[in-house]
Parts: sequence; structure tokens; C-alpha cells
Amino acid sequence: MKRIIISALVLVSAVAAFAQPAREENVLTVYSYDSFSGEWGPAGTLIPAFEEKTGIKVNLVGAGDAVQMLSRLELEGENTPADVVLGITDDFAYRAYGMLSPYDSPVLSEIPDELEFDSEHRLIPFDYGAFAFVYDSESGVRKPESLEDLSSPEYKDKIILIDPRTSSVGLGLLYWTYNQFGDKAIEWWKAVGENALTIADGWSSAYGLFTEGEAPIVLSYTTSPVYHVMNDDTTRYQAIIFPEGHEATIEGIGILRNTDMREEAEAFVDFILTDAQLDIAIANSMYPANGAIELPEAFAWAPKPAIMYTSSAIPEEKRTELVDSWTEAMTH
Repeated sequence: MKRIIISALVLVSAVAAFAQPAREENVLTVYSYDSFSGEWGPAGTLIPAFEEKTGIKVNLVGAGDAVQMLSRLELEGENTPADVVLGITDDFAYRAYGMLSPYDSPVLSEIPDELEFDSEHRLIPFDYGAFAFVYDSESGVRKPESLEDLSSPEYKDKIILIDPRTSSVGLGLLYWTYNQFGDKAIEWWKAVGENALTIADGWSSAYGLFTEGEAPIVLSYTTSPVYHVMNDDTTRYQAIIFPEGHEATIEGIGILRNTDMREEAEAFVDFILTDAQLDIAIANSMYPANGAIELPEAFAWAPKPAIMYTSSAIPEEKRTELVDSWTEAMTH
């Protein structure tokens, strides 16, 4: 089995090597994950729109994925130049709270209570989704009907998994399997790992291999087909909904505790929760957290599972144990 395994030590070393940019005076510095700030992300239109609306200049810093971004903030500590962080997921929220300041945004009334991170609103959800396996309906491969089904020999070299040590998507699957199988989750990984074409380091590389036709099944989101419907005019790629349930993922935005641009930071958070919601939902292929947002018809191809697990149901010490068990089982 071919695997791409990236050491967590390499990740930490890379993050530690980041040069800390100096804080620009009268400029709001926002850390975001790369897919938000990158060429195909929503930032290209949203940041200019915010600057024009408010007169506030933004320095948007792409800081890797959610895991890398959080690690960067932890390493920079009190000296971080960031005023706002965008894209911390619910599975890592507990690590971010100590760096963030509560904000009772007036938009909170439009956000369902079940998406709430914490009662202090140190992180506020701006979009959400559910992890799922997406498959190529033109591949000729039988659509799996459950997580257990994926261990069948017929899926040998037909699945692309993602490393939970280097990706929040991979970690989401680790939590998903634990929420469904309990302590037998690692046994599932061992079995399905034998069917994996590769274990990619992140979602972008995994999904790229999938759309290039390297394998017909990939770990992604229930909302992933929306992109293909809206941009490729095809329903070829479809999310598989399992009746046993799926792991939810919620993305949040928060204000750094040490910011000296509090008013500007609050304005940016409110913008993300209102004017930016539709653009983010479409660009990220996620559901908007603001329940008042009307979505295009393409979201009919983004089914919501009847049962959604959350990482909050897993004790923090168990999360560390799961990653350690995964590492031991899958890399030795």
C-alpha cells in the first residue's frame, strides 16, 4: 500500500521556522487557512468588499490549514501580530480559547444554538459541514453503504484517506470512527488502511488525486458535490450518506486577546457573519452558520446526515490517546 505520511515533528519544525511579521499600524491582521486566502478562496472578493464598506485595511495572512494555523498562534504566543483568526475548527477549539477574547456579536441571534462553540463566544461559528466519503458515480465501483463496508476487498486501492496528525479532515474521520466504533476504531483504520491507495497529508492533495481519477472514493465533506454542480455542471461526484451517522465539523472566527484594534476586529467578525456568508458557503462548499441565508439550488446536492456526531463528546485526553494509537498502528 502506498502512503504519504508526514511526521508531526516536521510540521512543528516548519511552523517554528515561520518568521513573525511585524504588526502594521492601523491595519487589521487576520490569520486564515490557505483555502480561504488562496487563489480559489472567497478572500479575493470579500476582503476588498470589507475594506470598501468600512474603510478598514486588512492584512490577510494565509497560515496553512486549521492545525498549522493554531500551531503558529501557539508558538507566537503573546507576540502574535494577529488581531483575528478565521478557520479554527471545533475539534481544536479548546486549544484556542486561552488566546481569544469573548465577543457577543449582534449576529449571534441568527446562529443555531447547536453550532455554538462555548458560552463565552470566544469562537463564533461562521460555517459548518459534515465529513463524508465522496465517490465517482461514473467509476463503475459499487457505492459503499457504511463505514464497515469500506473494509471489503472490492475497495482495494480505491480509497484515499487523510492523515489525522496533519489534517483536520483526517482527524475528523478519526473522531468519526471513534464515535461510531468506540475503542475498535483503530481496528477499522487498520482494515480500511489496507484498501487505501494512499494516506494523504491534507485535504487538497487528497481531493486533487481523486478528481484526477487516481481513486474513486475520497474522504471529504457532504457539501463537496456543490462545487462540481456550480462550477463543472456535473453531478458525477456524490457524497455518500451513512445511516449510522457522520462527524460534524464547525469553523469559527475569533478575536485575539491582545489586539489593539478591538473595534475593527468586531466589525470584521460581524461582516463574516453577515455579508460574507453566502460567498463563503459557495466558495467553501459548506453550510452557512447564519440561518437567515438563502442558498442556491446546487445545495440540494449537499445532503445533511440525520445523525451528526461532534468531537465535544470525546474527552480531551482521549483525543490525544486516539492520535497516539493511530500513529502506532499505521506507521509501524
